[in-house]
Amino acid sequence: MIPVNSVLQVGQFPEVMQAAIDRRISPVRFPDLNANLPPGSYESILIRSNTQLPAQLLEKLPTVKMVATCGVGYDNLPLDYLKVNGIKASNTPGVLNDAVCELAIGMLFGLLRRIPQAHEFVKSTAWSKGLFTVTTTLAGKQVGIAGMGRIGQDLAKRLEPFKVNLAYTGPTRKELPYEYFSDIQSLAKASDVLFLACPATPETEKMINAEVLEALGPQGYLINIARGSVVDEAALLVALQQKWIAGAALDVFENEPNPNPGFLNIDNVLLTPHIGSATSETRQLMTNLAIDNLEAFYNKKPLLTEVKN
Repeated sequence: MIPVNSVLQVGQFPEVMQAAIDRRISPVRFPDLNANLPPGSYESILIRSNTQLPAQLLEKLPTVKMVATCGVGYDNLPLDYLKVNGIKASNTPGVLNDAVCELAIGMLFGLLRRIPQAHEFVKSTAWSKGLFTVTTTLAGKQVGIAGMGRIGQDLAKRLEPFKVNLAYTGPTRKELPYEYFSDIQSLAKASDVLFLACPATPETEKMINAEVLEALGPQGYLINIARGSVVDEAALLVALQQKWIAGAALDVFENEPNPNPGFLNIDNVLLTPHIGSATSETRQLMTNLAIDNLEAFYNKKPLLTEVKN
């Protein structure tokens, strides 16, 4: 059992997630980090991966010994502070793979076949005045995946039936039937479509730079389902404006929820508001796994999906 009012729930949670939380525990809500901190002796924090957890907040909460984040990414956590102060952390990998991969495939076809533009073409009655533009097929393309973890591998399996040639890059080669490239620029040069499915780390920050985009080339497409920080957005914007690459589909951005306005005024980009895991089924699974980790902590058992830092 998790004691009442021992969990501090930090940030805003969607209704479906809040319902799952309220069915199982009774946290103290702290939706606005700029407001006054509710008084209490909290032992744990429940937070979403899109909400930054400042070390300054943790300094005010000396009794906290565990942070459960809802999401596979944990770049929102002050990992150095947690390590120094012996605070455990957990994330929710695995349960969101299906939803993220489904969106990635949808964005791929939306981008290549220009589905949003085709929808507007019909609605605007432009079809009666002429034919829609010819688009691009996926079959036969070289598809690269940067980051071959759980999501990257699930994405590759979904892409196999589309008659593509798959390759990947990452810190190490894996026992997989795909070609391995030791660096992102070489993978980009060999790819017609480049997916980003890597974690946000100091090593991956802005790894998609002008040189990588140049290697991807004027027939190449970029799809980012990872984190906004892995892309040099200024370089990407120039590449899209100058047609140095064919197009990009972005579910994540450096500045959410206010992405660079330059992306809003070009026609070779497909934008979605960080909805990779935004299905009711997935959000419930994520929330339940986060609470399972909290229960393990309070029962003095190993965390199910501990973040090792």
